[in-house]
Amino acid sequence: MAVCYSIQPYRGWHYLTGAGPKDDALATLEAEIGHVFTDRQLLVEALTHASHGPSGASYERLEFLGDRVLGLVLAEHVFSAYPQDDEGGLSLRFHAAARQSTLADIARDLNVASHVRSQSGMDVAANESILADVVESLMAAIYIDGGIEPVRRLIMGRWPLDSGASAKAEKDAKSQLQEFAMRRGVALPRYRLVGRTGPDHAPEMTYAVAVDGFGEAEATAGSRKQAEQMAAAELLARIDGRIDRGAGHG
Repeated sequence: MAVCYSIQPYRGWHYLTGAGPKDDALATLEAEIGHVFTDRQLLVEALTHASHGPSGASYERLEFLGDRVLGLVLAEHVFSAYPQDDEGGLSLRFHAAARQSTLADIARDLNVASHVRSQSGMDVAANESILADVVESLMAAIYIDGGIEPVRRLIMGRWPLDSGASAKAEKDAKSQLQEFAMRRGVALPRYRLVGRTGPDHAPEMTYAVAVDGFGEAEATAGSRKQAEQMAAAELLARIDGRIDRGAGHG
């Protein structure tokens, strides 16, 4: 028997952030996401990066909840929409819709970066990790303020859920690189941290990936996950280029 629990809007420390009154910019964002907040401070909190100030709430706690809320709606969708898929196929579709690059694209579509409160000089629009995190925090804020239905409406209206792409085509670069190594009978790709720069709230991480006999590639991004994906994509592109050149000389 299913048991449902209701999360009521909490009225704790986020009321101490000192955020200003309702303004046109936030009203514009509300129009984009299709939900007008009863508790506007939830929206402010969801848009506040930890670098904004030494005190007050940031979006990190909301991001934790939002990841689960988003996951529930996406899992429900792929389960219902693709009855022909097995567990593996459903997982591929789910991860394609939930991966960082997809969330960052949603953030750009909603023009989220212009609303984020952060340290002066931070280029939020260029940081996919932050954009994705804010989208997840928005999912939680909407859920707490209005329940699951406005979250579902936003996801159904904005996410590329029914693009027609096959589950196989949705595999990320790391998965493709791993499968390539397995097909070639070599060791699985090896990832390593090359370097890290920048402050804790806005790090730049460089990761490298290597496949025996096929070289190594590096990439730099704001998170390990993104850097590894970018490095894997770069190595795949080099490998594809080598294979194509080899075929051309055959």
